Amino acid sequence: MKMMSEEAVFWGVAFCSFWAYAAAMLTPIGVNFEVLALMDIKKSLNDPHGMLNWDENAVDPCGWTMVGCSKDNLVMTLLLQDNNISGPIPPELGKLPKLQELDLSENLLTGEIPSSLAQLKSLQYLSSAIRKNKQSQIRPGIRSSLGCICILILGFGFLIWWRHKHNKQIFFDVHEQYREEVCLGNLRKFQFRELQIATHNFSSKNIIGKGGFGNVYKGYLRDGTVVAVKRLKDGSNVGGEIQFQTEVEMISLAVHRNLLRLYGFCITPTERLLIYPYMANGNVASRLKAKPPLDWGTRKRIALGAARGLLYLHEQCDPKIIHRDVKAANILLDEYYEAVVGDFGLAKLLDHRDSHVTTAVRGTVGHIAPEYLSTGQSSEKTDVLDLEFYC
Repeated sequence: MKMMSEEAVFWGVAFCSFWAYAAAMLTPIGVNFEVLALMDIKKSLNDPHGMLNWDENAVDPCGWTMVGCSKDNLVMTLLLQDNNISGPIPPELGKLPKLQELDLSENLLTGEIPSSLAQLKSLQYLSSAIRKNKQSQIRPGIRSSLGCICILILGFGFLIWWRHKHNKQIFFDVHEQYREEVCLGNLRKFQFRELQIATHNFSSKNIIGKGGFGNVYKGYLRDGTVVAVKRLKDGSNVGGEIQFQTEVEMISLAVHRNLLRLYGFCITPTERLLIYPYMANGNVASRLKAKPPLDWGTRKRIALGAARGLLYLHEQCDPKIIHRDVKAANILLDEYYEAVVGDFGLAKLLDHRDSHVTTAVRGTVGHIAPEYLSTGQSSEKTDVLDLEFYC
């Protein structure tokens, strides 16, 4: 009886603690306090383009655009930059206790930074561009002092440049920089913040594809270019890094109208991202299920395009490349229904000095050639058999 009594007390305390925590997250009327704070922020700002399309009936704000949350569903990032928003900086920002990153730049905000932001102990990054109504007047004495300081800075910079030019030393970081950059070529390197803005902070509404190595998001760059951003899972771990380097090597080496072109990449200590051109018509798998169905002429053109892409990988690449995961979902379609073979994450580089057979088993279950499963050997023939299966 004593043990049962102690167990009942333990579960009673645990239950009360859970409800106390849940109640602390809600206002007296049962609404998340951060939802209320963000809705007050929205009401105090003029949003001409309707970018703050937040729902006040949401349980929490973690699914909203430009809002990022922690594992505890508390707001950590608020990226409102470059949205043509006007009005005073809302003091309600101080009601987001776990806010770490706040970006209000490239807007038309006025007034002073609210004192409530000083209460945000977790805030690590703040960027704001406040529009001034009057240009400040600089007195002549201060102006001359600033001129002298600028001259000193320029002189000091010239001295550093001169010493660097005459005392050159070359350093190689073999374990990090060389290993990651050797295969990146002249591709465009994106900043992570640029991709956050392009995908509305990687909103779930922008997901256009999911795979074993991560999600693919539709994004809009500043110049209006529409792209597909592949965010690799566990980018900082060994598996994610190998996947990243493999795709970059494969796609940068293989350049053909029927092969997916890599537009750029992004590397951070914890993220690996690949940027591709956006394929307006999705992939063959989705189009075969869509209405109206594809006519036979279009299907034939798609099959021939995919075959040309594989032929280039097998016969014209040096060293040759075996795809090893040819399937309908990996054959993309551009705006003209031209076939584009993508997803080289499972590809294997084969040097001409080596055998044309590889023994590592890769691919999607249900889409692997029978001889591949039985013998564990993959060659150009398995790619061709997979393509014939979908044609």
